[in-house]
Amino acid sequence: MAERFEASHSLAGKLLLALPGMGDPRFEQSVNAICVHDAEGALGIGIGRFRDGVSFHEVLYELDIDPGVAPDVAVHQGGPVEPGRGFVLHSPEWSSEGTLVVRDTLALSASFEVLRAITEGEGPKRWLFALGYAGWGAGQLDGEMHRHGWHAVGIQEDIVFATPTGARWNAAWRAEGIDPALLSSQTGRA
Repeated sequence: MAERFEASHSLAGKLLLALPGMGDPRFEQSVNAICVHDAEGALGIGIGRFRDGVSFHEVLYELDIDPGVAPDVAVHQGGPVEPGRGFVLHSPEWSSEGTLVVRDTLALSASFEVLRAITEGEGPKRWLFALGYAGWGAGQLDGEMHRHGWHAVGIQEDIVFATPTGARWNAAWRAEGIDPALLSSQTGRA
């Protein structure tokens, strides 16, 4: 019998941190901003590592968008699903029709409109760009949370937007009062 999804258990608006020894090398020390988590599944944007050899300006040129005033930042490895699809994770003071406001400090847009606004200096104050996303089917993330895979923590805006990308996993653990060096790669059963 399938379990009923409780909206109060939604991880949307949380950071999902990979536990050591989770078993999937694609997600080792992974940090995912969970934007959607409901009965149909979950969607998160990886913010813990960069996509090798790709810059924001290169993506803009490929889309025939003049970079304008946009900085040429590195592109995040958003996840293994649809690795050619772009997402802007950003502060919510800017939005358009397709923007998903995840919480009062975080929004997600995947439109040309947000890219153009950034290049014109009229986009969100804080943002990062990612290619791809992490996706989970109905009940899949819930199952992975019960096994040794993930730990969810509250999103802190400075960890998402001000902490260097490679330091976010450690910073998120430390913000929870946990020394990541002391984490075990195995769990026990009582």
